[in-house]
Amino acid sequence: MLMSEGVEWGLHCCMVLVWLDDRAPISTARLAEMFELPPEYLKKRLQPLVREGILESTPGSRGGYRLARSSERITLMDVVGAVEGRTEAFRCTEIRRRGAGSAAASSEFAKPCGIAGAMRRAELAWRRELTKQTIADLVADAPANAPTRARRFYERLTA
Repeated sequence: MLMSEGVEWGLHCCMVLVWLDDRAPISTARLAEMFELPPEYLKKRLQPLVREGILESTPGSRGGYRLARSSERITLMDVVGAVEGRTEAFRCTEIRRRGAGSAAASSEFAKPCGIAGAMRRAELAWRRELTKQTIADLVADAPANAPTRARRFYERLTA
């Protein structure tokens, strides 16, 4: 399954916002500087997270982003769903009923296609795993110096 870079940027930005949570909202420009990205590019990647209630955005010169809820309540699936959408990765179009299958009795198709079932089970397992993990879990698993490094870098940007 191929996901866009927006998922990765969204997850990293959420982690940074956890590490900088004692500050005012973090501007798009500052977040973009932390990752060496154009601000407009990052803003487009974060807008779906705002729409889904993962981030809150405050407009104005002192505005920016912060988490809309605690990091323990934001799952990886929340971020993936916000960025990529919630449609299923595999859609069975019943191609088994075409060609050679077009002459088969309809009773041969009484049971769902085994391929569709296998793909659905795999996707459900993937979604369950992403739902089990939160931003707080990612933060807990990050290198011990990552929060300090992020804070120091941010302080240099704002000095």
